[in-house]
Amino acid sequence: MSRVAIVTGGTRGIGAAISKALKAEGYKVAATYAGNDEAAAKFKAETGVNVYKWDVSSYDACVTGIAQVVADLGPVEVLVNNAGITRDGMLHKMTPEQWYAVINTNLNSLFNMCRPVIEGMRERSFGRIVNISSINGQKGQMGQTNYSAAKAGDIGFTKALAQENAAKGVTVNVICPGYINTEMVQAVPKDVLEKAIIPQIPVRRLGEPEEIARAVVFLASDAAGFITGSTLSANGGQYMS
Repeated sequence: MSRVAIVTGGTRGIGAAISKALKAEGYKVAATYAGNDEAAAKFKAETGVNVYKWDVSSYDACVTGIAQVVADLGPVEVLVNNAGITRDGMLHKMTPEQWYAVINTNLNSLFNMCRPVIEGMRERSFGRIVNISSINGQKGQMGQTNYSAAKAGDIGFTKALAQENAAKGVTVNVICPGYINTEMVQAVPKDVLEKAIIPQIPVRRLGEPEEIARAVVFLASDAAGFITGSTLSANGGQYMS
């Protein structure tokens, strides 16, 4: 029987690449999204991936949404926490709304998504959780105290949850992408990309969403059963730790 995988933020950017890659490997994929109905409908039509709309920053919404996925597809065995937003600004100008929006979506969502599935994974003695953090959670980034704090929190969450569940056959790992060729990065002015960003990347190019997706597919597989609590940096050598 095909395993069921949930990918949050799974209809656009890195998430879309992950959803498609898992589907290609035979998983029954549920891709969640927050608000862009048009993009989600287009993604479903093009890929055949099941899409579900809910706010990952709401625990109750996650409980309800996951229950629907289970009813439709079966027990969740793979969870990819990919959903994330930015609300950039220097801290001395940042509003509480900017701070909490990012913390709730990028960090608290990990609790909201993992809590409803972790008991089932433990009972079945199998589970794969892959969290998508960021290079800026490792090194920090000016104008992103909220984002960097949340993404660093994702790494700590991963290590603790991995320790709690290793003996139960559940692995938990985190991937920290660098600059990836998504809509968000493509919106950066071309001269800024070519003069300020790409020269900082030793491989001299942006990463591709499919490169992150391939890493997720591996970590979700049986072949990665001895890997847990690990942080995989996928940044072209821009930051090494």
